[in-house]
Amino acid sequence: MTTILGVDPGLAKTGYGVIRVEGNRIAHIFHDTISTDPAAITGVRLETIYDGIKKAVETFQPSMAGIESIYFAKNISSALPVAQARGVILLGLSQENILTREFSPQMIKQMITGNGRAEKAQVQRLVRFLLSMDEPPGSDHASDALAAAICCYNSSTAESKIGSFAAKHDK
Repeated sequence: MTTILGVDPGLAKTGYGVIRVEGNRIAHIFHDTISTDPAAITGVRLETIYDGIKKAVETFQPSMAGIESIYFAKNISSALPVAQARGVILLGLSQENILTREFSPQMIKQMITGNGRAEKAQVQRLVRFLLSMDEPPGSDHASDALAAAICCYNSSTAESKIGSFAAKHDK
């Protein structure tokens, strides 16, 4: 059994989601959004994100994590706060020795829906379907985090199959 944490970083809202893998079945365990106070100074907001991720790691004990990378094309001024949030998240995961994989938003959409330009609603519907959830995740941030966790699982599964194939054929 493998537990995977997915994270959609942001300074105002950081989504996270947890999935569990048994054999080739993936199941939704939990999702939430860490919200920060917009009136607080940046350091306090980053500490809130760091503490929330550390609590999620402590609670769910993931062995790996998938995190969304920064996308600059729409609004470069929003990239710095997202980069700061990603930094404290990556620090928290590294301190716990959690293998972390990074995925661009387009790669996540492509892996989940087959379309790198899919709308958020489509990603939410497919995350709900893939994880057999009764309801879609409550926020785009949590949905994107669960999608990152699914991508982490899919990419690690593909890598292990390629490694196994290569080992058999290198002899």
